[in-house]
Amino acid sequence: MNILAIDTSNYVLGVAVIKNREVVGEWVTNVKKNHSVRLMPAIEQMMRETDTSPDELDQIAVAHGPGSFTGVRIGMATAKSMAFALNIPVVGVSSLEVLARQGTFFKGLICPFFDARRGRVYTGLYDEEMNVVMEEENIDMKTWLERLRDMKQSVLFISQDESAFREMIEQELGERAVFPGAAHRYARPSYLALSAMKKPASSLHTLMPNYLRLPEAEQKWLSQKEK
Repeated sequence: MNILAIDTSNYVLGVAVIKNREVVGEWVTNVKKNHSVRLMPAIEQMMRETDTSPDELDQIAVAHGPGSFTGVRIGMATAKSMAFALNIPVVGVSSLEVLARQGTFFKGLICPFFDARRGRVYTGLYDEEMNVVMEEENIDMKTWLERLRDMKQSVLFISQDESAFREMIEQELGERAVFPGAAHRYARPSYLALSAMKKPASSLHTLMPNYLRLPEAEQKWLSQKEK
């Protein structure tokens, strides 16, 4: 199976091509630049470098959030448009699950997270076999850490936003908090493709972004409507 994987759900922009379960190409950047301008050139370059023509693709995999609202929409729109044009399936995968796969060699709990601002995070909890231990949610980080502390187990924290929360994490969990090296803090699109192989294809019409919370503009609109 040949899969094109697309992840624009956060600052990290990732594109990968998998052929017959082998990673033949992967491109990742972690810069604050507009994904809408850079995504298609990245896809075109990856397809060219791996000698992959569009009609050779069997599936598109896309990170459907949580993360940046704009970033998630860009990736979803591109993936669904390509899948429609090529008449192939599209599979949505949690951005947190993709990130958590960086820690599958860790013997303990794996906690991927993204900064959701104002002290909150998008997060979830997995074991080393990628079973869900605690469901994904948008939650105050201190409240989340108190839950993890009560579990009394070592936890691997994986995040591009580690520096913003590391002190708080260490205060709550002490030596039971484990942090990976810099190269393992960012989601890799190859893991996205490999995850998609284990999931059923989604309908183009029903595959939706997983924001875990309403966009701020919609929150304000609903608040005004309730007054």
